Amino acid sequence: MLNPCDRAFIDRLARDLPEGVLSAPEPRHLEEPRGRWTGQAGVLARPRTTAEVAAIVRACATARVGVIPWSGGTGLVGGQIMTSGPAPLLMSLERMAALRGVWPEENAMVVEAGMILADVQAEAAKVGRLFPLSLASEGSCRIGGNLAANAGGTAVLRYGNARDLCLGLEAVLPDGSVFNGLSRLRKDNAGYDLRHLLIGSEGTLGVITAASLKLFPQPAARVVALVSVPSPAAALDLLALCGDRAAGMVSAFELIHRMGFDFLEETGFDLRPPFDPVPEWLVLLELELPAGLEAEATMAGLYAAASEAGLVTDGVIATSQAQGAAIWALRETIPLANRKVGAVSSHDISLPLSAIPGFIEAAPRAIAGLGAFRVNCFGHLGDGNLHWNVFPERGHGKAEHEGVRDQVKRVVHDLVHSLGGSVAAEHGVGRLKVADLARYGDPGKLAAMRAIKAALDPMGIMNPGAVLG
Repeated sequence: MLNPCDRAFIDRLARDLPEGVLSAPEPRHLEEPRGRWTGQAGVLARPRTTAEVAAIVRACATARVGVIPWSGGTGLVGGQIMTSGPAPLLMSLERMAALRGVWPEENAMVVEAGMILADVQAEAAKVGRLFPLSLASEGSCRIGGNLAANAGGTAVLRYGNARDLCLGLEAVLPDGSVFNGLSRLRKDNAGYDLRHLLIGSEGTLGVITAASLKLFPQPAARVVALVSVPSPAAALDLLALCGDRAAGMVSAFELIHRMGFDFLEETGFDLRPPFDPVPEWLVLLELELPAGLEAEATMAGLYAAASEAGLVTDGVIATSQAQGAAIWALRETIPLANRKVGAVSSHDISLPLSAIPGFIEAAPRAIAGLGAFRVNCFGHLGDGNLHWNVFPERGHGKAEHEGVRDQVKRVVHDLVHSLGGSVAAEHGVGRLKVADLARYGDPGKLAAMRAIKAALDPMGIMNPGAVLG
């Protein structure tokens, strides 16, 4: 049983820490981005060093006080929000945002966990390198949270998830000890890889304080296209064609349904796709090319081959960086429009690529008996990750469907599971999907996860209630 982070505990902790580390949490620390939950905390800790993080966690372990790691607050599954139970200590690493070192010749850099993702990208660019993790929230999310959630984003197809971009970690474990794992080695088979255990654990096994990150050469050129496709099945064939003709150069492959553009118009965003009428299905395609290849000509050749094969029916190739950014703005604004419309139920899912067309066809029929809905389907088709979100009909509000929200989610997730997919693709489990993990997770994996949690965090202080409940 955990104890609350009460006044007596806060006073004891304050005596052992520098002034200014502890303060009252601000509203932004307790609010979930979509407004679904409001959290609680006895105190906000904003340490400046790993030693201070360790001292705080050690004190919490001794007093059996819960610790909620807080990164940029952008998570969508409630991993950073604790709504009930004994008030925890909220741990923010926003003051730990330093660049500890960069080695361009090694394609490596070490940053503290509180560095904003956009700043990580900028620091890499200063030395002519690329850190490819890219998210819509990159201006406010922080690299420690990205790693704790194993964030995905738009460039997974070419570069992998956050896990694939990390060479080593420094972290404070639940007893307050420090794991000094900031290796820049590409090969190290000396025992268990604790880095991969901590990545994706969503703060339930420790607090990430710094990371050694993998960098890449900057591409010589980028080119973006927006093309219409006859169907999701044709989009998959187009993806295969891209793999054959542009192997290793496809950095993004986004499937977008027309509903997303309808929502942009409905919610007042002054963004219009370059098609009239807007096709049913579109693909946003980005190539990153090495020196020696002409970007527009390469994309044009790919488009010509796809057109000849009947895989695309129209398209626009950006001829400038501004045009490419405008195309990306369409895709990146759709989630904001979704938020304004108000979803009945949102689903962050992944599927085997070959199962995606069947799912897209079957899922609307599966929920049809539960009400009249609109579906906005979009996402990272290149890595099998869809955002399949259910909305009320125009002129109606999500509150009208509150009674069937859980049923909609269950039907969709049952279908995903039956097709061999995952109901927690890139957003993680947090608190929102604890029951889903228990329902759909492999029993052997769950037993191993519980054993690991019990071994590393026997008091259960690290992000209590998240992932395993």
